[in-house]
Amino acid sequence: MFQTSTPSLRLSLRALARLLAYPDEDVCAQMPALAEVLRAERVLPDARLAELDALTRRIAAMDPYEAQAHYVDTFDRGRQTSLYLFEHIHGDSRERGSALVNLTQTYEQAGLRMQEGELPDHLGVVLEFASTQPVAVAREFLGEMAHVMSALFTALQERGNPYASVIAAVLEAAGHKVQAVQIAPEPDMDEAWAEPEAFDGCDMRGQSRPGKPQPMSFVRRAHPKTSQGVAP
Repeated sequence: MFQTSTPSLRLSLRALARLLAYPDEDVCAQMPALAEVLRAERVLPDARLAELDALTRRIAAMDPYEAQAHYVDTFDRGRQTSLYLFEHIHGDSRERGSALVNLTQTYEQAGLRMQEGELPDHLGVVLEFASTQPVAVAREFLGEMAHVMSALFTALQERGNPYASVIAAVLEAAGHKVQAVQIAPEPDMDEAWAEPEAFDGCDMRGQSRPGKPQPMSFVRRAHPKTSQGVAP
């Protein structure tokens, strides 16, 4: 018996990327076509296709402003559900900047250049790139980020958000099992952005208690040098 070849992922990955795009009027109008593409390529299991079909119909039926508000509430209200994958790993640290540069170079080495204003770690961009690669390369590339996508899937699933089915579909297309993972609790946005209290967090180590002598140390200040030598 002959073994069937691995199906193409190209159209499915591009359709999933489009499902994760900001739902302006054009994107909303494309929902029926995206569902049709996913059914035609048959990469995903029937149960997942049914979930995605329901999501595309829901978005298509919504007023664009309502769809956009739901999208922002889903992906722009905390790190756990961010579509910027490196934000889950590096936050706003310097390491994220280096990772972004490396990922951009990966795209450029494949002959692809990003549009101005886009960041390379957005999941939609990641899927667009993967769709240009052979199946084995695409799955290996997406597999390197599977742990982040599993956490993203878990956060959406815990919120009962239908976009969880899109992340689950990406994992399945990459050949990974879809399962919930343990994620760290996210601080409340008000708490995260709160101004620190005055004098809060001062380091009291090495200081004496009230009423006790406070040790003090002096450091000799070096004399400034002049063009003729050391000042007297």
